[in-house]
Amino acid sequence: MTYNEVTGTRHPLRMWAEPETVDPQAMQQLRNVANLEWVHGVAVMPDVHHGKGATVGSVIAMKDAVSPAAVGVDIGCGMTAVKTSYKSSQLPDNLAYLRGKLEQAVPVGFAHHKRPVDPGNVHGIRTAGWAEFWKDFDELAPAVHNRRERAEVQMGTLGGGNHFLEVCADDEGVVWVVLHSGSRNIGKELAEHHIGVARKLSHNQGLVDRDLAVFLGHTPEMADYRRDLFWAQDYARRNRALMMGLVCDVLRRHLPNIAFEQPISCHHNYVAEERYDGVDVLVTRKGAIRAGSGDLGIIPGSMATGTYIVKGLGNSLAFNSASHGAGRKMSRTRAKKTFTVQDLEAQTQGVECRKDPGVIDEIPGAYKDLESVMAAQTDLVQVVAHLRQLICIKG
Repeated sequence: MTYNEVTGTRHPLRMWAEPETVDPQAMQQLRNVANLEWVHGVAVMPDVHHGKGATVGSVIAMKDAVSPAAVGVDIGCGMTAVKTSYKSSQLPDNLAYLRGKLEQAVPVGFAHHKRPVDPGNVHGIRTAGWAEFWKDFDELAPAVHNRRERAEVQMGTLGGGNHFLEVCADDEGVVWVVLHSGSRNIGKELAEHHIGVARKLSHNQGLVDRDLAVFLGHTPEMADYRRDLFWAQDYARRNRALMMGLVCDVLRRHLPNIAFEQPISCHHNYVAEERYDGVDVLVTRKGAIRAGSGDLGIIPGSMATGTYIVKGLGNSLAFNSASHGAGRKMSRTRAKKTFTVQDLEAQTQGVECRKDPGVIDEIPGAYKDLESVMAAQTDLVQVVAHLRQLICIKG
């Protein structure tokens, strides 16, 4: 589809979604953002839905300003996928056993490693830069300095909520590994600290929504945020890389002669320095991936509805972006009230995964239809591969 333009705000909204189908709360959030004086433009992805701070599925380009709440509290959250040399027909019949081994290697939910994982002991992990990365922890906001030990043992862990680890097969039967996670608790605490700082700044006092408080360029507050933001984004990238290394090591032990291609990795809650219309801007993608020309990306559905590997088409009207997934169509609370364990079992039939009350809020029925979301962004990405879940691990 081509985008819909919604006017009546300081900056028009370019929407790859039908405005009348977007819930009113999300539309109001989008209008509030589009009315900020620092905004250069706003693009809205087809998985758009109401979110805390800013709308999920929004791409906000600002001139010399950034809103920390528009990034969200899971800084650097994103996806990593690896294609293997195996076919699904070569996998063992007992996928529950394999799932158990993967869960032993990668802590999920609130669990963490007993001690920090040494990247040098994980196959395929480049050890260069790790010492410098941890050294930079001491330069972060003093508010998180007592969190280093926790950050170290959470490195290489999945977390809960919509984070997942999956073994999938594409339409040709080739096995892939896909995972979704971010910067864990340290990213959350850094985000909350800076959101609090931004809210107190004088230029943010008249905002219609306090969650849209911004940092302005060439200020100490902006410098501090950028330092911590980019460190947390690096933490998220390293976290996913370490998990993928741990997963691949498990598969090497249990699947003879398996080989792995180069990983595909993309953030979908982050800030990037980019240039559009001859203007240098800070682009915030919250629930959106970069889809520049040739960029490889990952767009998942839910526990049993598949995942797409895509290649970006470089649509500058969307600030070179695309959706980050199917997007929720109902809140977690509503999902728990709407669906039962029996519904979960039916909707995840054929997938080796949890089928208990603890993950009902992640049931496929709580999410938008992935195929409709993909159909709405054919001018943003082209499909490289379609995957279906065989094993899905959630916290």
